[in-house]
Amino acid sequence: MRPLITLSSDFEKQSQGVGNMEGVIYSINPKARVIHLMHGIPVFDVVSAARTMETVFHFPVGIHVCVVDPGVGTERKGIIVKVKRGDFFVGPDNGCLMTAPRMLGGIEQIVEVSNPKFLRLPVSPIFHGRDVFATAAAHLSLGVQMEEFGPELKVSKCVPAPFEEAKVINGKIEAIAIHKNHFGSIHLNVLAQEWNKLGLALGEEIELVVGRKKLRAPFVKTFGDVKPGKLLIMKDNRGSFIKIFPLKVGEKVVVKTA
Repeated sequence: MRPLITLSSDFEKQSQGVGNMEGVIYSINPKARVIHLMHGIPVFDVVSAARTMETVFHFPVGIHVCVVDPGVGTERKGIIVKVKRGDFFVGPDNGCLMTAPRMLGGIEQIVEVSNPKFLRLPVSPIFHGRDVFATAAAHLSLGVQMEEFGPELKVSKCVPAPFEEAKVINGKIEAIAIHKNHFGSIHLNVLAQEWNKLGLALGEEIELVVGRKKLRAPFVKTFGDVKPGKLLIMKDNRGSFIKIFPLKVGEKVVVKTA
């Protein structure tokens, strides 16, 4: 089976950097399959990048590259994270790779990407996405072993995830916004199994608290369960939530029964 490599970045769709990374991969392994997962991550937004990496849960086992890298060219490391499901995550050591492993069995091994043999030389100080991460991913797809890329790193020595999964405590969830899409919908760091602990029935009202602001919205199954323009909460509306209730990625949200 052809090895799968996904690419995600904050480059936006018109950047030639997207094509450059794909081209480098094919120059090393013409048999690779490349999927462009997301290139519209907000610039330098590590929280949104980490959320994007979580969505590879829906993919077959593969090699997942994330280039959201405000520290490019500095002393921050490039790393490869192997998870117990068998996937590899390749990118900067800034936390963007550290939430997805929790959904894929946990971290098995982390190594630094430092062996010049597996870099595209000379390495640009501002384009590690092409010269380090995409290149390393292509070599991984050919079967190069983790240990050949560089020294092993302890999880405790790497930059931690930018958010933890929210928990139900005393009947409420203290969550944070981890992604907003172009429809104006907000995604919180609440897993479905944790949400279920609230014991909510469909149609029941929920109160959201952001700072001093509060609002109520029904818990429903899908967008069509409320009228256009009305707020709703569901697991995993026509109209924009953030236009009615401005909320930024990284902002804290308390969720509780109304």
